[in-house]
Amino acid sequence: MTDLSEKMHKPETVCIFGTGDFGRSLGLRLLQSGYNVVYGSRGPKNSLLLPKGSKVMTHAEAACEARVVFVAVQREHYGFLSSLASGLEGKVLVDVSNNLRRGLYPESNAEYLSRLVPGATVVKAFNTISAWALQSGGLDANRQVLLCGDRSDAKQQLMDIAQSLGFTAVDRGSLRAAADLEDLPLQLFPLWRLPLNIAICLTAFIFFYALTRDVIYERVTNGKDITFRIMVSLANKAFPIVSLVMLSFCYLPGALAGFLQLYNGTKYRRFPDWLDRWMLCRKQLGLLALAFGFLHVLYTLVIPIRYYVRYRINVYTISLVKDNKTYEFDNMAAWRYDSYYSMGILGFGLFVLLGITSLPSVSNSLNWREFRFVQSKLGYITLLLCTVHTFLYAYMLSLVVPCVVLILKLILITPCVDSKVTRIRQGWERQGKTSANGRDTKTNQPLMA
Repeated sequence: MTDLSEKMHKPETVCIFGTGDFGRSLGLRLLQSGYNVVYGSRGPKNSLLLPKGSKVMTHAEAACEARVVFVAVQREHYGFLSSLASGLEGKVLVDVSNNLRRGLYPESNAEYLSRLVPGATVVKAFNTISAWALQSGGLDANRQVLLCGDRSDAKQQLMDIAQSLGFTAVDRGSLRAAADLEDLPLQLFPLWRLPLNIAICLTAFIFFYALTRDVIYERVTNGKDITFRIMVSLANKAFPIVSLVMLSFCYLPGALAGFLQLYNGTKYRRFPDWLDRWMLCRKQLGLLALAFGFLHVLYTLVIPIRYYVRYRINVYTISLVKDNKTYEFDNMAAWRYDSYYSMGILGFGLFVLLGITSLPSVSNSLNWREFRFVQSKLGYITLLLCTVHTFLYAYMLSLVVPCVVLILKLILITPCVDSKVTRIRQGWERQGKTSANGRDTKTNQPLMA
């Protein structure tokens, strides 16, 4: 009984080939989680930076100490593994490498490693986790460990290790998926590309439009040089317009999807690819819109301390004194400006709330109905308030898209239309849209859920 208890509580030993940043961070995390760690190095005597409590020896000696071996070296240095093939037979080799660019090699690093050491079982894992994530405990970075391999028992061992380190393991299938996993760290904000392109194009168009109308036209017709307005005035015209239009773009695809479902009479038909891509990046569109709205708030706050504004106020005040005139209070103007500021404050406040609830730490604490209420119902109220705010300041150029979205939404929430859309989304299908074999009667194509 004592021997069995000691065997059950004996810490498992894990081997790591490679003493670089990732290898050291992984070893430290394994030691903190209760594992014994042994390093395989070509220069065991020179490895002074390894975590305290670990052992270091030659590759051949280290491989004999553990069943799981992490290969934390670049693919270009895999050559030494061929000479260790006999000692690695039956072991689980964990490939954590990535490439510098896509398509660098005809096969994935993990598949190449499997050919070099055919007697071992290769699992691709931990390549999407950085050394920093290992050091910080996964609290400040991605907590998912994506892995793939051809043997379920080997993958289960890696899942157990990942969970022991505080990560969530996700099985992505056979070793053929290794190439896709190796491409993941090379992606640079894939869902942000379309929103960023839209933001850049909108900003450039509106800024140059305002530049032509307010600065260049004034210089050509009246000979006045007001180029100083480029820095604040023109920027503060472009930013709110871009913010409102991009906020509208967050809700426009949802309205279009509703009308498409009405037209199709079913929810079991795939949306066009462009609409799918649009709907997938709505969060990014909204966050960029919030960023432009925040810039608008900052630029607006500095208006009273601008040199040009203070100069105009002083000139106007002096002219009133010279002419012995008084500044009469305009009740309608007061209502208009107070309404303008009030709508802007309320709209921006709800805008910030939308941004906060999009954070994973907040959205995970909400159920689906709560999240939908905030992002949909409060989102449309935000769009309405921001549209009214813009209308009171007469930025007519930016009102086209939000007004279209609000009109489409108004149509969709009318009782007769809303009840029909709700029935379709609950599974009802219009007669004649589908046949008995589940294919579209017009195109004879299979319907997709």
